[in-house]
Amino acid sequence: MKAIKTLSCENNQRIIATLFNNLQTPRSPKFDRFLHSHPESPPASFIQNLLKFRRDKPTQQIEHALNLCKIHPNHELVLEVLQRHRSDWKPAFTFFKWVSKTNNYTPSCHVYNEILNILGKMKRFEELHQVLDEMSQRKELVNEETFSILIRRFVAAHKVEEAINMFHRREEYGLNNEFDSEAFRTLLMWLCRYKHVEEAETLFHSKMNKFQLYHDIKTWNVILNGWCVLGNTHEAKRLWKDIISSKCKPDIFTYATFIKAMTNKGKLGTTLKLFNRMWKDESCKPDVVICNCVIDGLCFKKRIPEALQVFRDMKERGCQPNVATYNSLIKHLCKIRRMDKVYELVEDMERRNEGCLPNEVTYSYLLKSLKTPQEIPRVLEAMERNGCAMSDDVYNLVLRLYMKWNDLDGLRKTWEEMERNGLGLDRRSYTIMIHGHYENGRIKDAMRYFKELTSKGMVPEPITEKLMISMNPQLTERTGEQEGIEGDESNV
Repeated sequence: MKAIKTLSCENNQRIIATLFNNLQTPRSPKFDRFLHSHPESPPASFIQNLLKFRRDKPTQQIEHALNLCKIHPNHELVLEVLQRHRSDWKPAFTFFKWVSKTNNYTPSCHVYNEILNILGKMKRFEELHQVLDEMSQRKELVNEETFSILIRRFVAAHKVEEAINMFHRREEYGLNNEFDSEAFRTLLMWLCRYKHVEEAETLFHSKMNKFQLYHDIKTWNVILNGWCVLGNTHEAKRLWKDIISSKCKPDIFTYATFIKAMTNKGKLGTTLKLFNRMWKDESCKPDVVICNCVIDGLCFKKRIPEALQVFRDMKERGCQPNVATYNSLIKHLCKIRRMDKVYELVEDMERRNEGCLPNEVTYSYLLKSLKTPQEIPRVLEAMERNGCAMSDDVYNLVLRLYMKWNDLDGLRKTWEEMERNGLGLDRRSYTIMIHGHYENGRIKDAMRYFKELTSKGMVPEPITEKLMISMNPQLTERTGEQEGIEGDESNV
């Protein structure tokens, strides 16, 4: 590593020349794409390493190294180099400043937006303003994406006043004036996303007359969603009443946002009142997302008969259930062991076929409801019959079930199948085997799987490491006891 760090720029040039000479016949498609603009430009990965190994060097030395590497920048190359440094602002900014001074290349608005995003993300606002000032000197370079990036990064750093000031300065940067309602919603959206909902609502009311927002439900929805995401149902209810009193008609998103928030807080009375009101409104009937939310909320409160009634009603009223609808019911019916109804729903899904066949989630609920290991193959056969492929998650669930029932034959066959199919055998798989064997008294087997885990370069979970520490003395003790028994037998 030290040798790499001390390579001279002349050596870098020789490496690049050798690299590209070797690729002349034949060249890989990746390098064909890169060389399209200029045959001698080094790839972005090379520039990334050059910047990485000189990260703490003076800027002048880094720029000198870049000059000697014969880089011929184009927008695609510059963007790729910057994107490789999204979490390391210093080399990204150094490269951007260097490339901005390069003859025959002028950064595009996409390149400027990328460096602004990097600097804002890392809270380097002094450098961000330098880039922004440079952009403002060029006409038509600042666009709506630039504005969104700036607002987001100021708000994310809790610089709310700066974000609002930036909004008021839109015309200075050649954008539509501040009366653009879409731009205003963008500002409110980022304020709410970073939990500045109170400031967003205050700003909303202060601009209501200017932007004529009384009848703009989309903007109301931004604030309502902000309070709901925060989990502040008191403020959400207050805003809901404000929407109704403003004569602004709620749309499907308004209802969905508010119903979900009320359901999450267990306020099913309010939820059902709104839900039933929607069925009476010809212009805004519940969609499948809202129905699913209500069904899940009723099931969570163990009001299964009511949930099943909503399920029947939605089908009768032309709102067809989707896989999520069935899965919500199946999940809760499995918990109360209503398996007759569970398999009735599964059969209904299979009959509907297109777009509603049981999926991985469905079969996971069915597997968790089983009582004996002999039932597992039947569920897996149904999965295969319906074209639902096995995944890492399902394999690991099957391993956990066989381990719970101490079915060694099922464990072995599942493990071998996972190896054949190239699925599973991740850290979760090994954790199941290690802890399961230990809990069933097979310490040597647990140790064997731990060694296999570490030999593959996987990092064990902390709880597994603690288990291994406690396991070693027990293994030594048992080995000693075994040796004693064998010694006694040989004496006999």
